[in-house]
Amino acid sequence: MHRTLILASASPQRRKLLRSLGVPFRVCPARISETCADAQPSRVAAELALRKARAVAARHPRSIVLGADTIVVCRGSVLVKPVSRADNARMLDSLNGRWHRVVTGVALVDASSGRVWREVVVSRVKARRLKPEELALFVGKHMDKAGGYAVQDRKDPFIERVVGPFDNVVGLPLSAVRRLLRAACHRRA
Repeated sequence: MHRTLILASASPQRRKLLRSLGVPFRVCPARISETCADAQPSRVAAELALRKARAVAARHPRSIVLGADTIVVCRGSVLVKPVSRADNARMLDSLNGRWHRVVTGVALVDASSGRVWREVVVSRVKARRLKPEELALFVGKHMDKAGGYAVQDRKDPFIERVVGPFDNVVGLPLSAVRRLLRAACHRRA
């Protein structure tokens, strides 16, 4: 890439994943409202990812900006980042022993042309059934993550199985990012 790639996220997990691609980038968090009127999970994730990328692109007109948003869907309920310990306890209890989906929207915006590339990736995840006293140990531990848990935390035995991209559950599906970057580079060539 000849122009600066900016990651529109403060997430240390997303930074670590993007670094693994070997693509140089800068970090500039978007700081947008993460509410969306749409109730369809894939559209919510895609819309929020695009909003994040566009917000940062507006401040960096010569850059390519990558935005991402991850949500958890369990039994028809959308779970974002918990707002309190009580909210986190409710989320973990609803996920306990159940299959759920992790949906990540990824958007790439060419700030100079306004061109947009988007993709949504879904993984199915099974939470291990924990006793109430075991579950209570995790409350408040991952308040900055959708669903209130961290699959990448090796000391966190809450997640039993992932079907689909593991990095999607962490928050940045690298196969989708590669495709978007390739499309953006090919388009400009």
